Amino acid sequence: MSFSDFSKVESLKELNQFLTEKSYIDGTTATQADVTVYKAFQSQYPSLTRWLNHIASFTEEFESLPAGTAPAPAAAAEEEDDEDVDLFGSEDEDEVDEAAEKLKQQRLAEYAAKKAAKGPKPAAKSLVTLDVKPWDDETDLEELLANVKKIEKDGLTWGAHQWIPVGFGIKKLQINLVVEDEKVSLDELQQEIEDDEDHVQSTDVAAMAKL
Repeated sequence: MSFSDFSKVESLKELNQFLTEKSYIDGTTATQADVTVYKAFQSQYPSLTRWLNHIASFTEEFESLPAGTAPAPAAAAEEEDDEDVDLFGSEDEDEVDEAAEKLKQQRLAEYAAKKAAKGPKPAAKSLVTLDVKPWDDETDLEELLANVKKIEKDGLTWGAHQWIPVGFGIKKLQINLVVEDEKVSLDELQQEIEDDEDHVQSTDVAAMAKL
């Protein structure tokens, strides 16, 4: 059956038969012929179209969906045979637009419900190793460490530290910390540490990794 004969299709069963060995209504690619038939079907059966599109969104969950009562196959086939399809009848664009809008709103509501059920995403965090260099070998390193750890911020957690020789009897402080990325700016934290001008010469980020 060619597309020129397609206007003779009178039932869902015939439409299904027509598409048995075809991917498109006319030719080997999607054309306006497919759009015309799709819109005609959607106009004639907006509820069925909405249902098919909606159920298709559950494809990955088919095996886990709860049991339900499906119509008897024979009854469903009988209804199909009795139903005439006017695929090229007049379109009511308002009905099509309304059905599409309802489907859109329904999917948005389902997405929002799934997102709410999963709960908020955990805050993005980074593990940072910070080098803090003193002025010289006479700098009180314990006071330097105490001043660094005095800095408290929401989203900042200080970790382990060690002293690393850098030459000429000078040792730098290397300290680990965990920060919540949205709450703590490393640039501002480094500046705050360097404000201790009596003890700190400079700071550098030695390493950083996302958690």
